[in-house]
Amino acid sequence: MSAHGTPIPMTSHKCGPLSGEAHVPGDKSISHRSLILGAMTVGETRVTGLLEGQDVLDTAKAMQAFGAEIEKKDGTWHIHGVGVGGFAEPENVIDCGNSGTGVRLIMGAMATCPITATFTGDASLNGRPMARVTDPLALFGAKSYGRAGGRLPMTIVGAADPLPVRYATPVPSAQVKSAVLLAGLNTPGETVVIEREATRDHSERMLAGFGATITSENSDEGRVITLQGRPEFTPQDIIVPRDPSSAAFPVCAALITEGSDVLVPNIGLNPTRAGLFFTLQDMGADLTFENMREEGGEPVADLRARFSPDMKGIEVPAERAASMIDEYPVLSAVAAFASGKTHMPGVKELRVKESDRIDAMAVGLRAAGITVDEGEDWWTVHGRGFGDVPGGVTVQSHLDHRIAMSFLVMGMATENPMRVDDGQPIATSFPIFETLMGDLGAKITRA
Repeated sequence: MSAHGTPIPMTSHKCGPLSGEAHVPGDKSISHRSLILGAMTVGETRVTGLLEGQDVLDTAKAMQAFGAEIEKKDGTWHIHGVGVGGFAEPENVIDCGNSGTGVRLIMGAMATCPITATFTGDASLNGRPMARVTDPLALFGAKSYGRAGGRLPMTIVGAADPLPVRYATPVPSAQVKSAVLLAGLNTPGETVVIEREATRDHSERMLAGFGATITSENSDEGRVITLQGRPEFTPQDIIVPRDPSSAAFPVCAALITEGSDVLVPNIGLNPTRAGLFFTLQDMGADLTFENMREEGGEPVADLRARFSPDMKGIEVPAERAASMIDEYPVLSAVAAFASGKTHMPGVKELRVKESDRIDAMAVGLRAAGITVDEGEDWWTVHGRGFGDVPGGVTVQSHLDHRIAMSFLVMGMATENPMRVDDGQPIATSFPIFETLMGDLGAKITRA
């Protein structure tokens, strides 16, 4: 049974060429941060292009619970914030649904306010580790009380007199980095985060845009990010670029579906997010960037993906992992149709996402006729080449939207249909997935 309601099995059938334009939703990472930073600003922040998936809507509800006024009018979201340090204590438990990004960033934002809040989520989120965030938040003076293993439900008691922190992230995680920076906003002095491997930098870009004094420099320790506490935020008008993680699905579907030619407009190509597209090009994919430009401080382009039957397996650089961590499931589906081995090292973070994504994809791929080797922080997909992937099985989504979509994309080119046991979690990040793919020519049925 899905924690989102009655399971919705979905089946993807081999189809003809995919063609047309795929207008994917707004970037989820930027959408979360727009709501949280807007709620920490005095005045009105206006956001267009916000992703209206369940994860982001849950963050909007959370910000309302902390005192912000949020409403949507004529396609634009209006956020009247309470200022840095101005959060009110919520009256009820904050339910973050399926969103690890939402809960971890919100914990950081409230951890240096003198309030108490309790967080929960669905079965998937309540099984994910929170100590990676609550440990550094404790250094500010916040206290946390959760289930064994640092799991939700969890109560955070914010620090009444927060202390500035210098923190080196033990794992490459934009969520951990961002939580610490958000906690540093209501802390006097300088908060410093050191990351050995650079992760997506939306938080740094957006904090600067709202008026925070924040610097980043490379050193022998790694990337050193320094934030001056207690800034005066200025309300913003934000245009959210379209999500590269969502764009991955129509792009990858076009590459493996015979005769396809799909344009995916207005995709954010922040270098800390675009690793998948460069990896696909390295494999020999016919994938091009058109109309390169900059919007709202972020690089943007239109992506054109054409059927690419001659892709080759490659060694994916480990240092690229942070820039494509959410895209490895769909990359592994594409790798099944490439010739030779695609080896993906440095990906242990996949073990603690909405599901153990390495295990979930490996089990499903093997059932579909693909050989997969795996270790704790790596996996290898032995591709069979185009036209030789059997499929014809039902796989478990494990309440994970990206697992579900990856196998549905795979089924567009397997010899036999691919079925996922529950496609309902797709709505958390890509609520128009079925409609969009159907408009391109995909055949996805609910059964």
